[in-house]
Amino acid sequence: MAFVHLDVLCFYSLLICTAFSSVSSNAEIKVNPPQDFEIVDPGYLGYLCLQWQPPLFLDKFEECTVEYELKYRNIDSEDWKTIITKNLHYNDGFDLNKGVEAKIHTLLPPHCTNGSEVQSLWSEATYWKSPQGSQETKIQEMDCVYYNWQYLLCSWKPGLGVHFHTSYQLFYWYDGLDHATQCPDYIKVDGQNIGCRFPHLEASDYKDFYICVNGSSDSHPIRPSYFIFQLQNIVKPLPPDYLSLTVKNSEEVNLKWSMPQGPIPAKCFIYEIEFTEDDTTWVTTTVENEIRIARISNESQQLCFLVRSKVNIYCSDDGIWSEWSDEQCWKDDIWKETLVFFLTPFAFVSLFVLLVTCLLLYKQKAVLKMVSCVT
Repeated sequence: MAFVHLDVLCFYSLLICTAFSSVSSNAEIKVNPPQDFEIVDPGYLGYLCLQWQPPLFLDKFEECTVEYELKYRNIDSEDWKTIITKNLHYNDGFDLNKGVEAKIHTLLPPHCTNGSEVQSLWSEATYWKSPQGSQETKIQEMDCVYYNWQYLLCSWKPGLGVHFHTSYQLFYWYDGLDHATQCPDYIKVDGQNIGCRFPHLEASDYKDFYICVNGSSDSHPIRPSYFIFQLQNIVKPLPPDYLSLTVKNSEEVNLKWSMPQGPIPAKCFIYEIEFTEDDTTWVTTTVENEIRIARISNESQQLCFLVRSKVNIYCSDDGIWSEWSDEQCWKDDIWKETLVFFLTPFAFVSLFVLLVTCLLLYKQKAVLKMVSCVT
């Protein structure tokens, strides 16, 4: 029994030594965080570059594919965006009205570290646009609309309490432009810029579009405002036209209209139809430019409808409804039915009276003729 007990003790001792040896082996594998981690602003109004250098002493892992886990966000955001990359830089868009924070660490894959992933400590960086001017001096009610997927127009209201001589300037950038560009055609009221008409924007869809509106004043500094959106999400199409309403029978109505003119493909539209039958109105939607609607009553006297259009979810994440089309109506000709109802008997009576009169005149004429012959 003593030998058995001794063997068991030796076995456990061997397991403990092996475990400590494994832990010690893994503990010896360490990797440093990336060097010179920073957030760089190239002047693209919110499109920033996060860049870094390889960690020190990386030559010990020449046979390993080193990766980096990058996390970043605007400072007031609850959620981090996470990227795993082998590169030494990463670009993305940020709201420069707020600060930016990011952190990164080095990852060694399991096949380089005896089966377990090794991570370095975090390296952190922040970025803030130097604030100037009070919050009240920023422009208000910025509104941008991409009309018919062709013409971009933005408008705003001056900040609170700013002098009427305050000068606002708009700059924009998207991937494809060499540098941020100033608005070439301002909308002015009393000499003050309150909007911008953009030129033709080539290859600007489905990518972030960055805008900054800043200003200058003799009395006090103006705080700039930054905006990011994608043009296909702010498209306002033209309304449909050439509406037609056909009453197929006493139970069904066919509504049809033509697709709005312009460059928007037919597959990108959704339509909202407002249909009125006498005093009852309801709204429905369709992706086709034709729809059949059941009538509430076959005795309804008036049917009307109008349509508006918007870019659908297959071509954008959002959109702006067009204006409503002109109204198209159908009216039942009940006055004609009433007129026919009353005139038909009258016509028969008149015809009967006419025939009787003709017969009487004919007989009277015959009698007169006979009397003339006798004389």
